[in-house]
Amino acid sequence: MAEIFDVVVIGSGPGGYYAAIRCAQKGASVAIIEKAETGGTCLNRGCIPSKTLLASAEVLLQAKNAGAVGVDIPTVSPNWVKMQQRKDAIVSGSRKGLSGLLQANKIKIFAGTAIVSSPKAVVVKTQTGQIEINATRGIVIATGSIPVEIPAFPFDGQTIISSTEALSLPAIPASMVIVGGGIVGCELACVYAAVGTKVTIVEALERIINTEDKWVSQLLEREFKKLGITVLTGQKVTSVDASTGIAKVAIGGGQPIEAEKVLVAVGRKAVCDKQTIDNLKLQTDGPVIKVNDRMQTNISGIYAIGDVVGTTYLAHGAFAEAEVVVDNLLGGNSTIGDYSLIPRAVYTFPEIASVGKSEDKCVKEGIDIAVGRGFFRANGRSLAHNETAGEIRVVREKASNKILGVTMVGAKVTELLASARMLIGSTEKFHAVSFPHPTVSEVLKEAWEDAFGLSVHQPPKAG
Repeated sequence: MAEIFDVVVIGSGPGGYYAAIRCAQKGASVAIIEKAETGGTCLNRGCIPSKTLLASAEVLLQAKNAGAVGVDIPTVSPNWVKMQQRKDAIVSGSRKGLSGLLQANKIKIFAGTAIVSSPKAVVVKTQTGQIEINATRGIVIATGSIPVEIPAFPFDGQTIISSTEALSLPAIPASMVIVGGGIVGCELACVYAAVGTKVTIVEALERIINTEDKWVSQLLEREFKKLGITVLTGQKVTSVDASTGIAKVAIGGGQPIEAEKVLVAVGRKAVCDKQTIDNLKLQTDGPVIKVNDRMQTNISGIYAIGDVVGTTYLAHGAFAEAEVVVDNLLGGNSTIGDYSLIPRAVYTFPEIASVGKSEDKCVKEGIDIAVGRGFFRANGRSLAHNETAGEIRVVREKASNKILGVTMVGAKVTELLASARMLIGSTEKFHAVSFPHPTVSEVLKEAWEDAFGLSVHQPPKAG
């Protein structure tokens, strides 16, 4: 006898649990199916553990550089075991909290692998058998993604590793080659460089973090050099010989690099049960499930969100998609809108944060723009904290005076993203907005003012 719910959600990562709770808040009966740990990749193998290790690494670097602010600390060293224990405790506690939250919202949790057999029915394969669940209003597929593997040197879990293993290594490696200079590769490079690993990033493209403007990549590469990270761009890893326990990494036709660990961080790919795709005849683009702007698949009543649709690969992107799905499942008519308005955050040292259109995109679209700049080296709070690397740029459309985009590089700039998002599309007069002094947020106002050529704390623009 099948159990019946209004909504069935497959996957308990950010998109899945968010959609499930929102549906429950609006009075729907909800089931959520999870084949691994509650919270998905973000909580267990991504956002939370990586940011926890980054936090430890940041404190370590601050302690090492404490002399610059007049504080002498005789010896500073990482305690990797405690760092790992703290990370594991935070993940475990968050997972327990999320499970409790789902239960508090009267969402029934099924542990097992879900196979959608028809637009209204899901079979859950458990350790003891299988359960059939029916959905009267709809099914939400939120099955996430996995690290991309390179066939020429597949993961072995020991020497050639993915981000999953990199978050839980038993000891600090002496050396590491990171294949890929994207977000994951650069964040983990910061963790390991801080604890003393000799880190080399090899990126096939011409620059790291190529999803942002060129100046961002150049600034980050300069700061990475100060951390002792070697960055090799425009070069490709052709093979990895891990037969002796120490990897020999061949790059193009040059000399191989030896490393204790090789972290492959060349992206993530969507993952969805093939039987589900075949049963429903879902339209896909490779592993990605195709959806429209209402997050609907080609099958009525079947929705997909998060990494499985290959849009943002961001937890908050999945949250935004979940909001759209919930409204549409329960009788509304919402669309996702402009994806550029979903903020982009990279938690490197220094951080990168952006929202809206970049300078490069505006130029490609032929938009006549003015770009305002604000610098942390001229900010009182940043000077006081010895965190002066980086800048903020604000892009203004000249014809309308609307703010089109904001890009920030600097310490804790991800915390300014919500404020930056409020500027997008705005024509509000900056002088009417009071920013507290001294705060790092003033750099955002400086860049905003400078986009109009009226920054008080910068020299007049030439011409």
